[in-house]
Amino acid sequence: MTACRLCGSTSLASVVDLGATPPCERFLTAEQLEEPEVTYPLHLRVCTGCWLAQIPPMITPEDTFTEYAYFSSYSTSWVEHAREFVHGAVDRLGLDDDSFVVEVASNDGYLLRHVIDRGIRCLGIEPSKNVGQAARDGGVPTLTAFLGPETAATVREEYGPADLVVANNVYAHIPDVIGFTQGLRALVADDGWVSIEVQHLLTLMEFNQYDTIYHEHFQYYTVASAQRALASGGLTLVDVETLPTHGGSIRLWARPAEVAGEPGERVAELLAAEKAAGLHELSGYAEFRERVARVRRDLLKFLVGAAEEGKTVVGYGAPGKGNTLLNHCGVRADLLSYTVDRNPYKHGRFTPGARIPILPPERIAEDRPDYVLVLPWNLREELIGQLSFIHAWGGRLVFPIPSLEIVEVNP
Repeated sequence: MTACRLCGSTSLASVVDLGATPPCERFLTAEQLEEPEVTYPLHLRVCTGCWLAQIPPMITPEDTFTEYAYFSSYSTSWVEHAREFVHGAVDRLGLDDDSFVVEVASNDGYLLRHVIDRGIRCLGIEPSKNVGQAARDGGVPTLTAFLGPETAATVREEYGPADLVVANNVYAHIPDVIGFTQGLRALVADDGWVSIEVQHLLTLMEFNQYDTIYHEHFQYYTVASAQRALASGGLTLVDVETLPTHGGSIRLWARPAEVAGEPGERVAELLAAEKAAGLHELSGYAEFRERVARVRRDLLKFLVGAAEEGKTVVGYGAPGKGNTLLNHCGVRADLLSYTVDRNPYKHGRFTPGARIPILPPERIAEDRPDYVLVLPWNLREELIGQLSFIHAWGGRLVFPIPSLEIVEVNP
């Protein structure tokens, strides 16, 4: 990486180097196990000019999102989160049956179906062909495309300007930050709103959530760097909310600069919190590397100890973050015999790099393992409830992030 993709500065400082791994969503078929895997450096740096944390664009969005393994609807809590957001946004913005809502990276329609339930016209823009087709099959109008200024102009001309543009968990996934932001501005009405949810770098670093660093995530935002990114496309941040999702996210509310006015009080509060944590200067990033190393050592110590004691350990979930963790820690099937996932797309496949088999969730009840390593730790409360049945044979849950924790569940 030679220059910051937002401000162009060549002053980029290392935050943490996770070695080289395959892209986290390239799940392998049994036939592919006999083939080589391409790995790419996974090295997070921060720009000392604009403080955007970023990794080099080793892969393109087209490499990852044309055929995608993640379907949002398989997470019950995530669907409920979307429902609450839609109802809150409708009330906050006064949307009605004359309004128009566009969601960028709309996945399988998990969010827009709630917009439809409110009688509001909507459109999803989803680059993944298989996931977008699932949305259309469910009755959610969806365009298969990547967002840029040209796509946005075409959508605006055909459908009209959007009163609300939603971009949840996609702002980190695009290497062309400026072009994407210009696309958001082209979609939204001149007096409209843009809502973006993205993981907060403040909580990522505070709680050792380094497994959310992977090749699909090209950048990692503070409120300060998000402000600058939005401004690059003609949008102004006017409000921000903190959310528990993905271990700690921010919801950015932005408007066209011409009508935005001054940022609200919550923006100033979070900027102050980031500054106090040292994230607006290089010193705040100094200790993260050692905290990451501690997570790795603790997980390996537990897995090796369990194996030596003859205990069985299996995984729950096959999320992208789990693949960063497994590959960075060097975990293979001798330490984690398999993992399970609710998404049928992944069944019979293997995790990239670590090559851990992925099976249906029912396998846990059949095998009665001693420990279940929870890879999507961000769904902690949901999964503690779903997996409470392991109490019947004395099974326990293991959470690796922010630090290793072994949890006894109650029925």
